[in-house]
Amino acid sequence: MKRAFKASDTQTSLFDALIEAQNRFGAGKVIIEDQDRKPLTYGLFITGVFALSRLLKRYLGNEDRIGMMLPTSTGGAVSFFALHALGKVPVMINFTAGQANVKAAIQTGQVKTVLSSRRFVENAKLEDLIESMKPYVRVIYLDDIRKEVSTVDKLFAVAASKLPGLFVKKTKASDIGVILFTSGSFGTPRGVVLTQSNLVSNTRQIEAHIELKPDWVAFNPLPIFHSLGLTGGVILPLLAGLRSFQYPSPLHVKVIPELLRESKASLLFSTDTFVNQYARSGEPEDFKSLEFIVCGAEKVRDETHNLFKTQFGGIPILEGYGVTECSPVVAVNFPDNNHYGTVGVMLPEMEARLEPVEGITGGGRLWVKGPNIMGGYINIDRPDVIEAPKDGWHDTGDIVNIDSEGFVTILGRAKRFAKIAGEMVSLTAVERIAEEVWPDNRHAVVAVSDDKKGERLILITDKGDADVSRLTNWAKENGTPVLAIPKKILRIETVPVLGSGKTDYVTLQKMAELAA
Repeated sequence: MKRAFKASDTQTSLFDALIEAQNRFGAGKVIIEDQDRKPLTYGLFITGVFALSRLLKRYLGNEDRIGMMLPTSTGGAVSFFALHALGKVPVMINFTAGQANVKAAIQTGQVKTVLSSRRFVENAKLEDLIESMKPYVRVIYLDDIRKEVSTVDKLFAVAASKLPGLFVKKTKASDIGVILFTSGSFGTPRGVVLTQSNLVSNTRQIEAHIELKPDWVAFNPLPIFHSLGLTGGVILPLLAGLRSFQYPSPLHVKVIPELLRESKASLLFSTDTFVNQYARSGEPEDFKSLEFIVCGAEKVRDETHNLFKTQFGGIPILEGYGVTECSPVVAVNFPDNNHYGTVGVMLPEMEARLEPVEGITGGGRLWVKGPNIMGGYINIDRPDVIEAPKDGWHDTGDIVNIDSEGFVTILGRAKRFAKIAGEMVSLTAVERIAEEVWPDNRHAVVAVSDDKKGERLILITDKGDADVSRLTNWAKENGTPVLAIPKKILRIETVPVLGSGKTDYVTLQKMAELAA
């Protein structure tokens, strides 16, 4: 049975929601584990949170915002809640964003200290990044300070876990829950302030949208600096009573299918790119326990749907739509009413409006409002100022269509439309044409300036023998205007992606402009 969304859900602090979950499901329920295979119950998880918070208190003093550069793991989840136990704000650092963006994020978040792990830095080969950070931030390694845990610290942690409400620093639902950064798909990342209410509300909205059973296991390989990896993969299972398996990288395509089988995963959070790769490297038995897969960040290709339909027993892939500024889930399909090609219907308690866009018919620019909409943006030039959405409405920047049943179809980003000879052309739609012609490859389309037609399209693909004539023939056979077909193809070995799995359009735009 789905959990009803209540007004009180918007007034609950994050740690209070965790305590409520422990009371609801029992301190002895196993709730989280990772590749170290040391599962923790609610009671042990909260004990670990208080043990770490006591250690961190000695180092962090009056610092309010603390950077986190940690993998998706039990330790990452414990660290996140340990900061909340101290009343401090986690600032999630995207360690895949490059030295310049990491520095900008730390400055925007006004971070003086970053929590990390020597083991993680070594495994992820982040030594150069850490070295570049030394002049402007202090790095504390959790594997170092854990050696300082004393008997007194352990006794404190056990006592605090029995009466957590007495030992946690009291905060309000309206206080900051986390600072994340926009993906950087199209430019410099911005700081996104999500309140504790935003995070709790989004988990409750998901619970009210899809029935989640406490005996299920959620498998999360997405990075916790990514909003779906944090809210969907870490916070949702903890608050909804689902055991979760945290894994540090979605890139390990040969390892993850085996772990899905071993962990008896019921849910998988991922993106189309990674799910497609898991399907190609895994066996049917690896996916047998899955109830469904939730995919965001990019369109799920027909090929991926078909792989799971024909080879893995028809496991549904629920395409959803998330925006960092919305904590992040806005819409998602249903397991028993899955409309392929759409991202499902809006979550409960969300309002939407579409604003007309010149040159685009059958859709509009999506604005949303609801309890999961961010507290606001922060920018590097004014890091103390939180720019709240006007009247609570957030401009997603996406062009969508909403049908009579409420199902949302993403037509493309507003900035991912090109004006060619006076006509508006969706770059996303052109990418889908390339996917139809070469379904086994990855493609991206960007626009560059053109003296005669305003803009022209370039297809960037990892298909080594891709040629324009195949695209043109497909367009003629399917009644697509030839205007939408790129006249130039740039063939590369690998289409670059961000750590979140999204296509890196900033890098691709630079490549296209150099090749134009």
